[in-house]
Amino acid sequence: MPIIQRITPCLWFDDQAEEAAKFYVSIFKNSRMGLITRYGEAGAQVSGRPKGSVMTVTFEIEHQEFVALNGGPVFKFTEAVSFMVKCETQAEIDEMWDKLSHGGEPGQCGWLKDKFGLSWQIISPEWDKMLRDEDAKRSERVMEAILHMTKPELRTIQRAYDGR
Repeated sequence: MPIIQRITPCLWFDDQAEEAAKFYVSIFKNSRMGLITRYGEAGAQVSGRPKGSVMTVTFEIEHQEFVALNGGPVFKFTEAVSFMVKCETQAEIDEMWDKLSHGGEPGQCGWLKDKFGLSWQIISPEWDKMLRDEDAKRSERVMEAILHMTKPELRTIQRAYDGR
């Protein structure tokens, strides 16, 4: 029996749901497009969207299902919700950063907004260990280094952790 994913993020777009889904699927290796539903007569009347236009697009990234909804210009993304991408190497950080920030804008501490305004955090799993280190001076140096970066630089963070 297949496992049912109980929680699926629904991302509200004005009218770029299909474009966004294709963009995200093109970035992540383990991803795929899913089903596309279109507005029928009733949905078109309620939403103000054209009949036959894309209503939702499902897609999957790393076995996590998402739904992209063309809901109109009513709601916009904010930094209150972001997706964290854990990267093991600097090359992986560079790749994810470059692809996701293309057409968007960089932020501080590994945060960025993509071209649709959705916020992402590019991080390393090692940071959690470093930031929870029992040596408060070490963890403080790591936090200080992270706060002064846009795109994460693993070498700089490791040097801060080591006290160099």
